[in-house]
Amino acid sequence: MGEVSRFWRESVHRYRLVGNECGNCKRVYFPPRDVCPICHRESIGKMKEVSLSGNGEIESFTVLHEVPPSFTRQRPYIMAIIKLDEGPSLTGQIVDCDPGEVEIGKRVQAVFRRIAQEGESGIIEYGYKFALA
Repeated sequence: MGEVSRFWRESVHRYRLVGNECGNCKRVYFPPRDVCPICHRESIGKMKEVSLSGNGEIESFTVLHEVPPSFTRQRPYIMAIIKLDEGPSLTGQIVDCDPGEVEIGKRVQAVFRRIAQEGESGIIEYGYKFALA
């Protein structure tokens, strides 16, 4: 168990939004990839790690009213597709607002939040979610 928790604590991607930029075409990807799907061979060895700002806008969203038991304190649960300012789109939870405030095109910013906990006194996992900017 200790090695698993250490892996997540030490993972650079766990606590930051980190993507890759193709050194050939300059497209940014999240999650990181080894090869650009556009440039293919020309991108091998040219993918550079980049920190993403976490700023973007809502492209689409849904409000979930029926949620798993572990999410009951987060009801309703808002999931969205976020288009980051750097280019990639990703799926994330919208927090700290009412569902009526969420609209396509609204600006959001990544925030660091608790994701899960293993039992009453277990390991707490943290990660990114999004809040209205």
